Amino acid sequence: MTSATKSGDTAEAHDHATGDGHAHGEGGILGANTELIFALASGAALAVGFGLEKLVPNLPAWLPIALYVVAYGFGGLFTVGEAVANLRQKRFEIDTLMLVAAAGAAALGAWAEGALLLFLFSIGHALEHYAMGRAKRAIEALADLAPRIAHVRRDGQVVELPVEELVVGDTVVVRPNERLPADGFVVVGTTSINQAPVTGESMPVDKQPVPDAAAARERPAQVGSASLVFAGTINGAGAIEIETTRKSSDTTLAKVVRMVSEAETQKSPTQRFTDRFERIFVPVVLGLAFVLLFAWVVVDEPFRDSFYRAMAVLVAASPCALAIATPSAVLSGVARAARAGVLIKGGAPLENLGSLNAIAFDKTGTLTEGRPRITDVMPVRGTTEADLLAIAVAVERLSDHPLADAIARDGSERLGDTALVAATELKSLTGKGVTAQLGGETIWIGKPEMFGADGVAGLDDETTAVAAQLRDQGRTLMVVRRGTRDLGVIGLLDTPRAAAGAALAALRALGVQRMIMISGDHQKAAQAIAEQVGLTEAWGDLMPEDKVDAIKKLRADGKIAMVGDGVNDAPAMATATVGIAMGAAGSDVALETADVALMSDDLSQLPFTVGLSRQTRRIILQNLYVSLGVVAFLVPATILGLGIGPAVALHEGSTLLVVFNALRLLAYRDRTAPTLPTAIPAAPVVARGLSRTSS
Repeated sequence: MTSATKSGDTAEAHDHATGDGHAHGEGGILGANTELIFALASGAALAVGFGLEKLVPNLPAWLPIALYVVAYGFGGLFTVGEAVANLRQKRFEIDTLMLVAAAGAAALGAWAEGALLLFLFSIGHALEHYAMGRAKRAIEALADLAPRIAHVRRDGQVVELPVEELVVGDTVVVRPNERLPADGFVVVGTTSINQAPVTGESMPVDKQPVPDAAAARERPAQVGSASLVFAGTINGAGAIEIETTRKSSDTTLAKVVRMVSEAETQKSPTQRFTDRFERIFVPVVLGLAFVLLFAWVVVDEPFRDSFYRAMAVLVAASPCALAIATPSAVLSGVARAARAGVLIKGGAPLENLGSLNAIAFDKTGTLTEGRPRITDVMPVRGTTEADLLAIAVAVERLSDHPLADAIARDGSERLGDTALVAATELKSLTGKGVTAQLGGETIWIGKPEMFGADGVAGLDDETTAVAAQLRDQGRTLMVVRRGTRDLGVIGLLDTPRAAAGAALAALRALGVQRMIMISGDHQKAAQAIAEQVGLTEAWGDLMPEDKVDAIKKLRADGKIAMVGDGVNDAPAMATATVGIAMGAAGSDVALETADVALMSDDLSQLPFTVGLSRQTRRIILQNLYVSLGVVAFLVPATILGLGIGPAVALHEGSTLLVVFNALRLLAYRDRTAPTLPTAIPAAPVVARGLSRTSS
């Protein structure tokens, strides 16, 4: 489930936020500063006309009016275009209201005030679009990170080619200090690469060639981080050669740019509320203005005064600042996150992440390194340790699961030069284990829970006792069976991430009240890791479907985020209020599944993301208070006599204020990071498990 689906509202954002349909939103044909130039020209014509009218006696009356008409033309040109575009889409918005008010002033002969209205409105819009353009350029700058030219080996020679002409399998030569033009893996040379443009990592990452290029070519998704490279990152001092695994349009960087751009249109809950509010509020304002047109019938005043007051109320009550309050903050927040290597797919996850009070963590690869080691080899029923390991390694080296990788790696080291019989026909039993054929017999390797369920014979007494002993020590268990005979148990232990304790402490400091580990490992193993990282709740023995049930239970108590790797945890992440994937760089599944993707495999990005989301939410609320407060003041003030000019000045001032307030997010810094402790005392762990039948 993507964030677009979860948010449930993918309608296009308000024009003020996106610039869609505006020739001036990004400068249009005439250049980025055209609207500002026109606005200043309008102001100049207004100033000259007003000065001549007041300071030069016996001046022909038509001359100041002519200058005011010029001011109308320069000030209203872009506003007319915007109003027409809105009306074509059957939207009656502030642009139209301003034009009606300016036309009304002209009809009354108040040319100077009408010109002032259009001047202030146009210069306010010009500055607003300039400020919003800054946030957009922060996003667009991501697209410029990848070089346009690549040095490629073709027919024994190195030639320069546009990156668009690269094909999967090309060998690209990357010189020292150059930006990488493509995603791929290192095949020649060693170096350190600055991955901050994509993953946000602060330190360069050492890279080395893949051990087996053919295997990497066949299964690029399994290439380790020590050899994996991304377009847009910066090579260090070593010359390297990489083999490309994606076209330029499919690189991780290209996908991030596309998804961040799409995120602009994903409306947050507050924005959807303000949209609904506008749909009710604008007709009410029009009705009020219409009623005020007939104030002269009740109040002893000329129609001219009633008409002028109605036009002033139209200006004062137009919800421009309200319309821009949320999208400007969302755009700035998404841009700031992207610059730090965090992909947030729109306003809904950004705002929800800022208001949640609970986070659930997967264990393996999230709170732990995801690189378990064999700690115990316990053969039973006369089996030797070498036989147990040989069979386990023969089967597990066919699998790409982290536990299988650990058994194959560590087991091979322990066996040394022992020859292994090849296993075949590997089948995965999701969340339980695997089966394979070896020497004409079926090999079963999996959790103790796999045995004695779904038609699989239970464990014998000796194996059960060994499993219980290792389980009490917090080990992750893999039982090995050949045919109908149990061979023994292999115990593994994963190591907590070095940054896990500090990251959890930072989240508590940000106000996250509840953090829970949910794991497929045995409860004892989950508790052991939870105690080491400082978590107070650990839910173990959970199958993938149980994790979904766990998230549903937690979500019943409020908003909940789920942090995982985006692959095995996809259903649970989709069920959570916000799904957060770690190490998403290079992972299509993680990028597509998550609402929030931490591009690096660094848990310390999580407190930054939650802190940014909380700050975004605070700024959204501040903007709403300002925009609604100004409207609440101006409407009665204009009814009581405040003129169009001051009303426009205050109105546009509030619009600029909310935009510049939102732009503060572009400079957001994670102030909790420098003071994080390296470890925190472990609190007693609340052991909770969900049975496979729990609801």
